[in-house]
Amino acid sequence: MFKPGADGGRDDSGASRPVLIPMRFVWAYGGRSVYLSGSFTRWSEHILMSPMEGCPTVFQVICNLTPGYHQYKFIVDGEWRHDELQPFVSGTNGTVNTVFLARESDMIPTIVSQAPGRSNMELDDVFLRPDTIPRISDADLKVSRQRISVFLSGQTAYELLPESGKVMVLDINLPVKQAFHLLYEQGIPVAPLWDLCKYQFVGVLSAVDFILILRELGNRGSSLTEEELETHTIAAWKEGKVQLNRQIDDRERASHLISAGPYDSLKDVACKILQNNISTIPIIHSSGQDGSFPQLLHLACLSGILKCICRHFRHSYSSLPVLQQPICTIPLGSWLPKIGESSGRPFTMLRPNASVGAALSLLLQDDVSSIPIVDDNDSLLDIYSRSDITALAKDKAYAQIHLDEVTIQQVLQLGQDANSPYGFFNGQQRCQMCLSSDPLQKIMERLANPGVRRLVIVEAGSKRVQGIISLSDVFRFLLAT
Repeated sequence: MFKPGADGGRDDSGASRPVLIPMRFVWAYGGRSVYLSGSFTRWSEHILMSPMEGCPTVFQVICNLTPGYHQYKFIVDGEWRHDELQPFVSGTNGTVNTVFLARESDMIPTIVSQAPGRSNMELDDVFLRPDTIPRISDADLKVSRQRISVFLSGQTAYELLPESGKVMVLDINLPVKQAFHLLYEQGIPVAPLWDLCKYQFVGVLSAVDFILILRELGNRGSSLTEEELETHTIAAWKEGKVQLNRQIDDRERASHLISAGPYDSLKDVACKILQNNISTIPIIHSSGQDGSFPQLLHLACLSGILKCICRHFRHSYSSLPVLQQPICTIPLGSWLPKIGESSGRPFTMLRPNASVGAALSLLLQDDVSSIPIVDDNDSLLDIYSRSDITALAKDKAYAQIHLDEVTIQQVLQLGQDANSPYGFFNGQQRCQMCLSSDPLQKIMERLANPGVRRLVIVEAGSKRVQGIISLSDVFRFLLAT
């Protein structure tokens, strides 16, 4: 802990030395190399900032400054930048940030590029006071939501179609074992089902189906054996020839296919996904007047719609005031309750030695798509999601294990290099993180990336889990009326 005034006192000649106050500067907008410069360096020296452990997009440095008024800017990848969320002025050095240091202080002040988020490193402690956190007005929130709603209502699902690509469709008479092996090999969590006799799409096969099948296999007295799984078809499973787990909900019992047309608005597509609590929705075009000759054009998901929003407003983010709000100041996502508070929505974390059976039960009971995996200090190690269950289809692993005996750590290793660290797959980070101080704009841009379905909110440095934000959380907030 740096102590203010530690450098104060007198030198050998008896002259007083200036009191220096440790000041932490933080740049949380990412970049390859970030430097700090300011009036305290006479704008000639550039101080290298270091990325924080566990948060490579967040850079920090501590400088000892004299009390008084200072100006500063960041140099990000060779470009001069200032922080729009902190006080700034226009002067001889362009637009610069400003800070005033009082002579007396009992903490390390923090200059951050985004407001507030707690950490064991005391990052952002200065901004934890409610009077320092900018709050968006109801009028600005309403305007932001209305502009996004108008944009989505004026765009069709055709906007989501890629210039080229492929969509995998499964025949309903395919054995479920083979079907899930294909899902795993293709790295996709869901696939539409085609009934050749009816000549139409009749549903989807998802990771939830596999979870229920594995639970059925683990039940004593189950009518389904590993041998039968080799020949048991998707049609037989969907038609209820197997006694379904009672925890399955009406959404999974429904036999009709939830789909959208290419001329449906993006808002209608997003609302269908949210209302039916599904991750993807097939975009189907029927060329015949009677609905015949259906053509599967695309599997739409919320990340694609979010990408359209980010692309449209990229140069006019200022027209959406809510996007500049730190996520800790708006009702977004699921958060761990603070001491003395009750959590409105279940928030569960598991240790890596927890059983896969326990994880699958929580995924179904709490109706969540993922569970953070943490160490004894609640620091993030990895994340276990519904789609990870398809890894058990690899080499028929499901037939060789008991769900209540194998651990999450063991199962996750089935789908990754044994030498890879927690949270990585093929060199890519599986669990994407963010800070509570990140603005909604940054969260949306991260979630718009392919394959990113959720962000785990962590403390800077310690990676202690604070909450989680999913794609559906963002859309429910943006489309709320």
